[in-house]
Amino acid sequence: MKTYLFKAVLEKDKWPDEPDAKAVWRAYIPALEHRGAASWGYTEKEALENLENAVDLLVAYLLENGEEIPSEPSSQIQVSDVPLVTVAI
Repeated sequence: MKTYLFKAVLEKDKWPDEPDAKAVWRAYIPALEHRGAASWGYTEKEALENLENAVDLLVAYLLENGEEIPSEPSSQIQVSDVPLVTVAI
């Protein structure tokens, strides 16, 4: 079993003329963004949950099609040969 840790980015996103109250949160994984690992939400928590769902779907797709899960660049993806539990605070 391998554990993959992907660096995620959260950003507030809004049109320049919109008030901050209308902003949403954009979440993406830079190393996987070109594969569709991006999402958004009205809160940081919602954006991260949506991103996790997108990554789960992407990984399932890669495995079903016999493709490798990316493990580079090492500055954005860490791979462990043991199970890990992560907590984001």
